[in-house]
Amino acid sequence: MTERFDVIVLGAGAAGMFAAMRAGQRGHRVLLLDHADEPGKKILISGGGRCNFTNMHCAPDRFISDNPHFAKSALAQYTAADFIALVRKHGIAFHEKTLGQLFCDGSARAIVRMLLDECAAAGVELRVGQRVGAVTRGSEFTVETQRGVVTAPALILATGGLSIPKMGATDFSLRIARQFGLPVVAPRPALVPFAFDGALLELMQPLAGVSLPITAAIGKRRFEEAMLFTHRGLSGPAILQISSYWQGGEVALNLAPDGAAALLRAKREQPRVQPQTALGAFLPARLAQALAAAHLPARPMADVPDRALNALGAMLREWRVTPSGTEGYAKAEVMAGGVDTRALNQRNCQARDVPGLFVIGEAVDVTGWLGGYNFQWAWASGWVAGGSA
Repeated sequence: MTERFDVIVLGAGAAGMFAAMRAGQRGHRVLLLDHADEPGKKILISGGGRCNFTNMHCAPDRFISDNPHFAKSALAQYTAADFIALVRKHGIAFHEKTLGQLFCDGSARAIVRMLLDECAAAGVELRVGQRVGAVTRGSEFTVETQRGVVTAPALILATGGLSIPKMGATDFSLRIARQFGLPVVAPRPALVPFAFDGALLELMQPLAGVSLPITAAIGKRRFEEAMLFTHRGLSGPAILQISSYWQGGEVALNLAPDGAAALLRAKREQPRVQPQTALGAFLPARLAQALAAAHLPARPMADVPDRALNALGAMLREWRVTPSGTEGYAKAEVMAGGVDTRALNQRNCQARDVPGLFVIGEAVDVTGWLGGYNFQWAWASGWVAGGSA
């Protein structure tokens, strides 16, 4: 049996549900398909289960792409304020946690329910637990599913990227895009913890669980947030943010901008204290102990040479570390890279050379910062695609 629709959306995540909703609101007959047993699975685990659904400071310069101007149009057409208005319309209570990040007061399920209600109101037909087979294009797009063949003049790819494979992530959108001749920017894990080996890992492993505010930098790009030591290396918001810009090489970590001055002052004012005590005045105790043992003699501060204190202070101000890699897609919040934006129309995410084919969300080479930016890209790209399909 073959069923005909106006629009087929593959992927019932954030971007897919939003695109289906918008297309349905325009009077189209829309089919929303997903291989998972329920929609919005990544929404449900986001933000610790409370869904960091957008960011009040959303701006195009907070997105990474080989084509940095691409996201401007969609983000301007559907803004954070627009999504906040939708959340308010559904009576979902929310709060700002920090740095413009908005979270539900309750469960992320409220956001999924909102999207499902909007899709239902727009007449969208949702089918979950549906494995998709061949996707072809003649006069229209044809999609083979477990329930039979479906066709439509418009097809929206919204099956996400490679991050968190245990949630069912696959390269489906990338494979279909390539099948239709769309180039792909090499994907890589982003917003992901760093892994280390050798002496650095030996230093870090006993510090697992220790957190402190730092500045992480690669070149001129820097983030001032918390860093967390782990059993495999480093994580925390500052590390996740800078990881999206890392493609090998060093990362500079500023653990204490005034460390040298603080140590010299401690030597003058508290000459009898041990180095770990002086360090503990501005660093977590376990980290202070580890650094003192590694870099300073075990004697009172009065007996520690100024050059040793200055050297440690300089290292704290710019600790240059070289990760051995990242923890990969299993721990990555998103995938960087994806369908090359030069193959897409920036106003609606439609493939330039394949009329009726749209690619949105994480599958596109647009990656936001940590803190709700990637959800806003999902809403915006879904909105413009659904508005044109």
